[in-house]
Amino acid sequence: MMVPDKSVVLQSVLTCPACGFAKEETMPTDICQFFYTCSNCGTRLRPKPGDCCVYCSYGSEKCPSKQIEDRSQSA
Repeated sequence: MMVPDKSVVLQSVLTCPACGFAKEETMPTDICQFFYTCSNCGTRLRPKPGDCCVYCSYGSEKCPSKQIEDRSQSA
């Protein structure tokens, strides 16, 4: 398992596709978050096909594991 370094962004703004409400959340570093319930309208978000988690689909930043993977592929 890769350990996130200090350049990994842990804050991401999730935007609900149903109502447009945006909220900053801290991403978990040990799991991919598959579900997220919008605190404004109650819609339960799931990842889009091909994404590992709700942050990769609806967040301003990809999840920590994807950030690390993307960096290692571009190096």
